[in-house]
Amino acid sequence: MKLLKNRTTAIVMLAVIFVATTLFCTTAMAAQPATAADDPTMTELMQNDGGGFHQVLKTKFIEGNASFMSLVAIALVLGLSFCIERILYLSLSEINAKRFMASVDAKIAEGDIEGAKTLCRDTRGPVASICYQGLLRISTPIEDIERSVAAYGSVQAANLERGCSWITLFIAMAPSLGFLGTVIGMVMAFEQIQLAGDINPTIVAAGMKVALITTIFGIIVALILQLFYNYILSKIDHLTAQMEESAITLLDTVLKYKEKHNAAL
Repeated sequence: MKLLKNRTTAIVMLAVIFVATTLFCTTAMAAQPATAADDPTMTELMQNDGGGFHQVLKTKFIEGNASFMSLVAIALVLGLSFCIERILYLSLSEINAKRFMASVDAKIAEGDIEGAKTLCRDTRGPVASICYQGLLRISTPIEDIERSVAAYGSVQAANLERGCSWITLFIAMAPSLGFLGTVIGMVMAFEQIQLAGDINPTIVAAGMKVALITTIFGIIVALILQLFYNYILSKIDHLTAQMEESAITLLDTVLKYKEKHNAAL
């Protein structure tokens, strides 16, 4: 039931990602170098199309200067791509660890070490991989088994976090690109003031509008990516806790097996 819930959550989040990505890609393709304010024909077409959310977003995208807004959209798409990969990987890595460890413990208690190895080998996820590595060295001293499990656990933990640095990169890049567009928009506004030779509120407002729109979109993209990044971190923490708990359980079971085996000898 828990696994089904995790998969359902992942599917819902992937659906949200797909909708957001499609929306931004469609908007980017529709964007033109000129703004709506500079092209009366474009303004008239937008007014005739209606005022839906998609149309409003597309209009603001175009008004915010297509060159910089496209960079922000690319950061969103690439960041979401890494989020999708991590969510799928982590969702497929999750198992019912307590039920799995109960099955492994039962086989070890019965002396069926090969059966326990087969169970670990046929089960996906880092928990099963760690148990398999420990069972491979069951004939060695318990200290060696513990070191092997700890070392392989570090490798599995690194695999869980792989690609997260790219997500944090795009989280930082999105608002930075927005602020860059803001600065350039301000420079454009001052250049227009210089060319006009007068401080006209209309001229200043046009440049400020472009600057602020790029900032808004950059912050929105960063917030979206941060939301999914925190979800990914929560899944990583959950899997790491499962790995640590399962490793302790495995070592206790192996120790009991060794004591029973030595006593029989």
